[in-house]
Amino acid sequence: MTAPTDVDLQQLARSVGDRLLARAGTLVTAESCTGGWIAKACTDVAGSSRWFQGGVVAYSNALKAALLGVPEGLLAQHGAVSEPVVRAMAAEVLARTDGTVAVAVSGVAGPDGGTADKPVGTVWLAWAWREQDGSLRTETRRERFPGERDEVRRRAVWCALERLLTE
Repeated sequence: MTAPTDVDLQQLARSVGDRLLARAGTLVTAESCTGGWIAKACTDVAGSSRWFQGGVVAYSNALKAALLGVPEGLLAQHGAVSEPVVRAMAAEVLARTDGTVAVAVSGVAGPDGGTADKPVGTVWLAWAWREQDGSLRTETRRERFPGERDEVRRRAVWCALERLLTE
């Protein structure tokens, strides 16, 4: 499959918005490697203010800790591109807002920065849902997207939004 186009991402975001509106839900984001692209896809949809609250772009570890409350020890032990860190990013952005669902993304988009354990294209995603009883449910996924930097990032945005349609 080729990487999704801007039109593909906007159509997907519109579908996510329709689903959230039907459930009186709102989305918040915590983005690293996507650099706000999920938020852009959402705000490209007219009327998205009814279901998209906003997001945090925390590219550096320092901002992941300062703005999202990701424990520095977690970052030191596992690195930014890891399940524990994206899980914390999603949970914390949801806890700091009144959103009903959050998505978080951190990855190695390339062209450099990859390692044997985390090669270029490795992306961790997390989703967090606020349940009716106030509890939090999270889900994570590790992906290894093919392609150049732009393609990796586009695929990460697609994956982040697409999961919201199956909830």
